[in-house]
Amino acid sequence: MTRPITAGVDGSEESLKGLAWAAREAVRRGLALRVVHAWRFHEHEAMADVDADTQAGWARDGLAEAARSVTERYSGLDVTTEVVDGGSVETLLAATAASEMLVLGTRGRAAVVGFLLGSVGQQVVAEAERPVVLVRAEDQASAEVAGHDIVVGQQGDADDSAGALEFAFETAAARGATVRAVRAWTLPPLFAYSPGSLKLLDEAGGLEPYEKKALAEALRPWRERFPDVHVVEHVEMGSAGQVLLSVAARAQLVVVGRRARRTAVGARIGSVASGVLHHAPCPVAVVPHA
Repeated sequence: MTRPITAGVDGSEESLKGLAWAAREAVRRGLALRVVHAWRFHEHEAMADVDADTQAGWARDGLAEAARSVTERYSGLDVTTEVVDGGSVETLLAATAASEMLVLGTRGRAAVVGFLLGSVGQQVVAEAERPVVLVRAEDQASAEVAGHDIVVGQQGDADDSAGALEFAFETAAARGATVRAVRAWTLPPLFAYSPGSLKLLDEAGGLEPYEKKALAEALRPWRERFPDVHVVEHVEMGSAGQVLLSVAARAQLVVVGRRARRTAVGARIGSVASGVLHHAPCPVAVVPHA
């Protein structure tokens, strides 16, 4: 079954930027676009005579107006709209499960806010079953045609980053872009070395050649699947978040994997994904590990 791209919209400028990004991506991939707004009836003294049906009508009208901004530009794009009576987190997580990806707008570079307030947005990113793309309010379509790379972080073995690599290569193939695959490494403490790892390092010729070999192995199946996608391999010593951000200045999209962890206050994403979301100057796709 072909799944649509879903955009969450609340009428804010940043959510409309996310909608525009989602529409362009849907056109490139030949997918339908679903536009969703989470709504709940709110009683207010100033609007005591406004009932739930009227408020729901306002929400539907606003959503239809937002959808027109992309249907008028892309006449052949299949667009559906849906106002869902429910909480934001529950609505978006349900929509994501049936989507190719979820696209949300975010405000500025200081925190993941905008369509959703910080803690709620973090929860959606941490628990979504499918990729979530966060688009800045200042995003411009021109970055997608200026030769900028799709930057993707790779760490661990080939399976650990398979979802992020697949998303990056699919996006690059749809855009005719280059994939810049980034693997960061640091010196582990001596007690972390096992006899087996020391043997592998010796066979590879040292730490950096070992890391380069690991990246090449992780990329191999995706190079074979997408032979027309140009790939740049980037291996650098340093923390993964800092290395990714250092090469993100000329990226049109940064793709990171996500392994959520549970805490007493709910799901949380890792430090690398969190740092990139807070500071990358371009849209960021967070892809859950398989």
